[in-house]
Amino acid sequence: MIRTSALEEAPASGAWEELVTTALLGTDRRAPRGGAGGEAPAALLDAAALAAVRRRAGLLPAPAAAGPAPAPADPRPSLPAAAARRLAMLLAERPGTGAGGRRGMAPDLVELLPQWLAAANARGFAAPPQALPALLDAARGRSDLRPAALAFAGPRALWLARLNGDWRFALRAATDGGSGLPGPEDAEAVRQLWEEGLFAERVALLTAVRAHRPAAARELLAATWPAERAEDRLMFLDSLRSGLGPDDEAFLEQALSDRSRNVRATAAELLSALPGSALAARMADRAGVCVALDRTLPEPALVVEAPHECDAGMERDGVAAKAPAGRGERSWWLGQLVEAAPLRSWPARLGGRTPREIVALPVADDWRAELHAAWCRAAVRQRDAEWARALLGAPAARDANGPGAVSLAERAGLLGTLDSAERADWVAGFIAAHGLSEAFQLLGVCAVPWTAPLGRAVVDALNIARDAGSYPWSFSGVMGLAERCLDPAEANRLDGLLAVPEEPEDASPGAGGYWSEAFQRLVTTLRLRSAMLEELDAAPPG
Repeated sequence: MIRTSALEEAPASGAWEELVTTALLGTDRRAPRGGAGGEAPAALLDAAALAAVRRRAGLLPAPAAAGPAPAPADPRPSLPAAAARRLAMLLAERPGTGAGGRRGMAPDLVELLPQWLAAANARGFAAPPQALPALLDAARGRSDLRPAALAFAGPRALWLARLNGDWRFALRAATDGGSGLPGPEDAEAVRQLWEEGLFAERVALLTAVRAHRPAAARELLAATWPAERAEDRLMFLDSLRSGLGPDDEAFLEQALSDRSRNVRATAAELLSALPGSALAARMADRAGVCVALDRTLPEPALVVEAPHECDAGMERDGVAAKAPAGRGERSWWLGQLVEAAPLRSWPARLGGRTPREIVALPVADDWRAELHAAWCRAAVRQRDAEWARALLGAPAARDANGPGAVSLAERAGLLGTLDSAERADWVAGFIAAHGLSEAFQLLGVCAVPWTAPLGRAVVDALNIARDAGSYPWSFSGVMGLAERCLDPAEANRLDGLLAVPEEPEDASPGAGGYWSEAFQRLVTTLRLRSAMLEELDAAPPG
């Protein structure tokens, strides 16, 4: 209880600092009012207690802030009840909960969430309001989830993002009015934000305008181009990849003279993706001087004379003069010229031959790998499916790398130029001929779910590897892909693979048990994916 003398002597408002000072110095050196000697500490505490009560009681309530606007309505239909429960289970799962390399037979729910979101979006469902915080948290931690998660969350995701800084990424990802950007048709508001906005706002604005009105975005960029910083010019120039067309050529030609080497290189890359551009014609002329048909030999062959120098014109057109460590300068320059030359120019220069016939020609003096690798990069850049087929060759060819591709990454890039069915057929043929040892990256470019021939090729190759006593953990990546990408209808066909096989004498110890466990997990996951789709297709709540 506070003593009366302390109440009477309690300091007035504004003297709190005096009490703090007395406490810091000590009551032996500075006695508080109303107490001395042995009573000083108690008097100081009484005075501090009274002052604290006064301070709290004297506070006036702050003016009430305006409450948030109501959440926007989401007109899409609600999820079926079973699908909503499934979503809650998937969102509750956390990555990294497995025990070491062996996951047992339980499906990996974290890896099934992207597929569930894609299926829900395809059916046009709205996210349950109670699931939105967990959904946004999941998208915050996984950038690969964001497009599908934000599409599923709908307009309420933006409403929540304005109230919680952890979810601001949703505003940055929005390309419509939900992010606060003016509409492309509001020319004055667009101009003002472009001239006065923060860098992130300007990038988002340019991307949004480019998506709807490519010419207007280019004109916006041209208006302030000389005053932009080099790193900003590079980011802005990259936005022209969307909707790139012949009308962009004049602006990109000017960018070839930019004072920044990176900006010049990006402008040259974009121009080389336009086969009808002046830069593409210049590169075709340079490459045509370097690669020619030698008709003096008994059988036609290609002869290569790599450039002896990288002149100023080549540098202006994006050729990097300095070769990477361990790479010869002449081969480095040759590769850049061939990569940037339009592929459609080669048949006329090489006797009217088709791409397949050109690729089949022998190349003198060990230039074949360098030349074909450059053609691979050109086919990917120019999205030329005919050249991609020629460079990939037959999937069952003895040369497992294909006649032109020199790496798995290049093969995957070439496959990306083909339609999904042709891509799957080629990879299925490759696996049937060469197994799974190099197929993981190629499987990653195939559409999901895998086609029946591709799925059968993968399962058959896994079964062959198991029967051969192969080291089982070598195929864990492919097995994980199969769990996510095999058609769920294939589950019943796999029942014969669930038993523990007899292990050959030279097999890895315990391999049979691992293979059985992995196939059981695969079947369980496929049946779970099938159940997920059935839940989404169930009748809506009445």
